[in-house]
Amino acid sequence: MPHFAAAPPIAGLTALVTGGSRGLGLLMARQLVGRGCRVTILARDGKELAEAARSLSRPGGPPVGTAVCDVRDRAAVEAAVEEVAAREGGLDIVIGNAGVIQVGPSASVGHAAFHDAMRTIFDGALNTSLAALPHLRRSPAGGRLALIGSVGGLLAVPHLLPYSCAKFAVAALAEGLHAEESGYGVSVTAVHPGLMRTGSHLHAQFGGDAPREYAWFSALAGTPVLSMNAARAAERIVSGVQRRRPRVVLTPAAHLAAKAHGLAPVTTTRLSSVLARVLPRDAVGEPGVTEGIAVENGGRAPASRLRKVFSALNDRAAGRLNQYGRAAPPTR
Repeated sequence: MPHFAAAPPIAGLTALVTGGSRGLGLLMARQLVGRGCRVTILARDGKELAEAARSLSRPGGPPVGTAVCDVRDRAAVEAAVEEVAAREGGLDIVIGNAGVIQVGPSASVGHAAFHDAMRTIFDGALNTSLAALPHLRRSPAGGRLALIGSVGGLLAVPHLLPYSCAKFAVAALAEGLHAEESGYGVSVTAVHPGLMRTGSHLHAQFGGDAPREYAWFSALAGTPVLSMNAARAAERIVSGVQRRRPRVVLTPAAHLAAKAHGLAPVTTTRLSSVLARVLPRDAVGEPGVTEGIAVENGGRAPASRLRKVFSALNDRAAGRLNQYGRAAPPTR
């Protein structure tokens, strides 16, 4: 029977999580708090951050810090990282998680969606990494950096191309930094989750036939076997970071897709073409996107029994993971 060494303790270490006010970021912050870290979460919305910090705080434990910041703004990220490092006496663990998802045909979401994905996902990861690395190099425990990619960053996914392009760039950044930073005692973990039940469909942006795009995405992201319980995903990610693993790939479907694409890229590309043909077609009109919660609350989402069944777990996750924020929950 194989023997697995115990993960090195991280209690008392200082951690920063971007995109930490809801969804997967909130759950990873909860894992870090539970393992005894002093945690600061960063996001754009101060009210969401305050609510998240309240949900994370533990009686008798250190307060959970917050930093309002847009990761697309390099100067703001540098200032936030410096402030947290000064307040906490350094940084030991940083998880770059902030992101955005645009769903729809490329022609319908348009240039703006690609640029926004690159600015939020890739520039956000880059800004966070370069601001944090000087502090991580000085960590007495040896710094740990994790960048949240996606299976969509290992193979291109139809109707998620802005997201896939940006996540491919994050994958390259994480792998390259892992090689470059190893000599300074800093580990860099590339994380590639598959579908997770985080309730992120409410904040995803939908183009083309937005109601139909919302319907398939919310249902697929909530389907057991294809999607993963987000709390379990967060536990595995933080354990991987704790153990300094260079790569973490989550969900059997993501493992299978990544391996299949590596072994038979032509075949997987052809299968992707088949998938694209059953997805909604381009819509007539100017390119643009609509947030999921607006699609749902506007009564535009197809109200099929099948979608309600498969999206139910994802809808419940949204309520637990601060996805509604100040918005009203969707009305069915």
